[in-house]
Amino acid sequence: MNEIKMIKVKANEQVFEVRVAGLGNQGSLVVLLHGFPESSLMWEPLMIRLAKAGYRVVAPNQRGYSLTARPQGYKNYAMQLLAKDVIEIARKVGFNKQFHLVGHDIGAVVGWTVATLYPNLIKSWTALSVPDWPAYLWALNNDPVQKKKGHYVHTFQHKYIPELMLAAFNYHILRKLWAGFPKTTIDAYLNLFSEKGALTAIVNWYRALLKLPQIIYTPVTVPTKFIWGNQDLAIARGGVDKNRDYVNGPYEFVELNAGHWFMEFNQNEICQEIMSHIQKYN
Repeated sequence: MNEIKMIKVKANEQVFEVRVAGLGNQGSLVVLLHGFPESSLMWEPLMIRLAKAGYRVVAPNQRGYSLTARPQGYKNYAMQLLAKDVIEIARKVGFNKQFHLVGHDIGAVVGWTVATLYPNLIKSWTALSVPDWPAYLWALNNDPVQKKKGHYVHTFQHKYIPELMLAAFNYHILRKLWAGFPKTTIDAYLNLFSEKGALTAIVNWYRALLKLPQIIYTPVTVPTKFIWGNQDLAIARGGVDKNRDYVNGPYEFVELNAGHWFMEFNQNEICQEIMSHIQKYN
């Protein structure tokens, strides 16, 4: 019952590939959101732990990452739509009033958006690596260190160029990001990102962030744990420190002596941090 299965879930006129575990359990639902450039595959070790602890666990390949949920045009990747996808997928698998939410990287931005727009549906929220969008955007515009670390966000605004860069020399940039990952994981990601339209879809997340009007990000009120690695290749301290201004509810900040890829290189520690927060607000 606690094994991981891949199912199809139709939500918001898209069909998502979704990893699930423990759906027959009696515990609360936990939804896990991957970031760039990964997929729900990253969550498998945590899914097994959560399912064995009695939770029902769902990890979708989000919009653009699922072959049958890959609409054209960056306007179809607005944060409002990505957040609504999360809610609709959760509703399809079923939850009792509220569910727990965990997100990494730009999947954390989706999670912050869900926590902002649908606070009454969230039991607890755990953000990995990336602060709330207004804190990150402030840092991107004002913090020299974040400007350097986040230059790719501006590069991704161009047409065609980002896709060509990511695919060049047999996906060299992506392979460099995945250095040290298991070969089976790298192969799975290469298969995904080499699918038709995949690179454009994932870059469209970033295009939508800067090209489209954004929602009003009011301070988050749900119980929040924010975990950041002080050696993160993409996220500097400026936005991390600023994040406290955007949380009004219970807030725990955890700084790890780690980089960006928590699940790959800090698996035991990060799983314990996530599960302790979920269990605290179960």
